[in-house]
Amino acid sequence: MVSAWIESELKGGCMVMATTRFSKRTLAMSAAIGLTLALVGFRPAGAQDQEEPYKVAADGTVNWPVYSGYRRYHSDCHVCHGPDGMGSSFAPALVDSLKHLSYDQFIDTVTNGKKDVSTSSDKVMPSFGLNPNVMCFIDDIYAYLKARSDGAIGRGRPEKHEDKPAEAKAREDSCLGTQ
Repeated sequence: MVSAWIESELKGGCMVMATTRFSKRTLAMSAAIGLTLALVGFRPAGAQDQEEPYKVAADGTVNWPVYSGYRRYHSDCHVCHGPDGMGSSFAPALVDSLKHLSYDQFIDTVTNGKKDVSTSSDKVMPSFGLNPNVMCFIDDIYAYLKARSDGAIGRGRPEKHEDKPAEAKAREDSCLGTQ
């Protein structure tokens, strides 16, 4: 068995770290799936231009990835990072972080987690690399947070959004194994 860090319990409304065990086979299978998806160019939620991965029409209608990212962010990430990416006492405001983090840095942090421990702080973000509810929609979450960070959309649920395209449904089914 191989030790791995995962989120496991709620403390004060935010996930804290605990240790669990995964079999070598489970970890090897996860790595093989990730490598295969990377080699075939699979993008979890519809990759777009990373500088501006969102589209907002003049009437405020957001594209599907932004709306999907809003939903996925608020199902997992907001517990620590606060509603609308505004931060909390547990984690930084992602609307500020994405002003200087690159797309690759964002993906690396979400996938692998981050630990910043010093005498004055103890900040730990768990890895979400094995969480399909995050990883299958990571580009959507990024699109939503980047739109928030750039001021393209405001706080709260986007009032208008494009319909879910068939290719987004197919990608979701493929990634989550719900075909």
